[in-house]
Formats: sequence, C-alpha cells, structure tokens
Amino acid sequence: MTKHRAAFTSTSPDETARLAMRLGACLEAGDTLLLEGGIGAGKSHFARALILSRLAEPEDVPSPTFTLVQTYDLPDCELWHADLYRVADPDQIIELGLMDAFQSAICLIEWPDRMDDLTPPDALTLRLEDPHKTEMREINLCWSDPKWTTRVKDALA
Repeated sequence: MTKHRAAFTSTSPDETARLAMRLGACLEAGDTLLLEGGIGAGKSHFARALILSRLAEPEDVPSPTFTLVQTYDLPDCELWHADLYRVADPDQIIELGLMDAFQSAICLIEWPDRMDDLTPPDALTLRLEDPHKTEMREINLCWSDPKWTTRVKDALA
C-alpha cells in the first residue's frame, strides 16, 4: 500500500485542540488513531480535546496511564483511549480487548509502538513533536488506507 503523508504546525495548545476536534468530527466506529511522540509531546492533550468534542455531555477525561484504557459512550459508538506505555507484552493488548475495539469502536492509542504486529493496518498515525521546547507542535500524519485522504485534508483545512 502507498503511504500518504501530511504535516501541520500548531502554534499553541488551543490550535492543537482545534485540529483534534476537526479530526474527531469525521471519525466513526472502526477508526483508529495512533498517537506517537515522546513524553510531553501533547498526545494526551490531543486525545482529551478529541474525546471532549465527541461526548454528548462533558465529563472528566483522565489520562489512561495507570488504567491502560478508558472507554467513553458516544452517541453513535464507543471510544477507547489507551495508553500502552506500561504494556510490556503485546499479549496484554489482546487481554485488554483492544482487538475487538478496533472493529467496533473509535480507538485512540498512545505509545502504539508497544503493539508490534497487532497494529491495525488501516490506522491513521499522528506523530507529535516539540522540536523547539515551546508550545509549538509539529504534527505529522501518515496513512495507507484511502479513507483517510479526504478526512485529513478536511481536518487540516
């Protein structure tokens, strides 16, 4: 499959949140976003903004660092937010139920490198980087599945 790429420079946390909201608006059951980047790159901030934009009623959106997975009931499907930083074995991903969630829910996965060959091939990867150690973020998007092309273009517009 052909890899497609796009880039976005966010100048503030609010701008990063707006991108998350625009991208979140076009997600549906079975979509997976892989959020890559170092500690403090903005993965959880991006995920929190996206989740809040999809909830019918606002609620607390904690980081799943210790629980590994937080689930949310959206009006049209479930949303799973996973932080795999503490996952030592890909078998834990199966035990968490993520393989089923990839089919039936919207999934936001932080630290997707822990998944090895369990990574959904149709996922959209977002790599957040903080090269200047400021509030600016470089966000690089990469995908193979054609379903993402229009969605990414619309979110970046």
